[in-house]
Amino acid sequence: MSAETPRRIVLLRHAKADWSQESDHERPLAERGRKDAPAAGHWLAGAGITPDLTLCSTAARTRETWKLVVGELPQRPRTVYEERLYEASLGELIALLNETSDDVSDLMLVGHNPGMHALADALAGEVEGDLLSRMNRSGFPTSSIAVLTFTGSWKSVEHGVGRLDAYWAPHA
Repeated sequence: MSAETPRRIVLLRHAKADWSQESDHERPLAERGRKDAPAAGHWLAGAGITPDLTLCSTAARTRETWKLVVGELPQRPRTVYEERLYEASLGELIALLNETSDDVSDLMLVGHNPGMHALADALAGEVEGDLLSRMNRSGFPTSSIAVLTFTGSWKSVEHGVGRLDAYWAPHA
């Protein structure tokens, strides 16, 4: 693939987690999260989105979300469980994107707020319709998905490089 290949970034916030006695990293999904995650996968499948690679936080709630989402997809993408996604700052998330091989055209991140929302907002230099205002009004709730596209190398990802093409949330 050339550096001018169109690329897609799919950002998925984990589904609703339970407030258990577990450490934050080990919190499981709540009942609502176990219902919303497959709905997110169903939306992705209906939109024709199956990433080449998924980077998923190592937190229990993100791993459980991904397991329920991927069950709705027509094929399972290569998945890497990435510790750096847990509690990642905006700068750390952009650094992860910059490390992605140019062999990957569609990349999904399964992570946490405030990082997923901040990344979607920061990358969206162009927007389809009122998607950005809808996304920002909603606060990027659990199980939300933002889909951004850009052209170029992953090493060139920076603020404003992308176009926000889709935003979905299960209860919005």
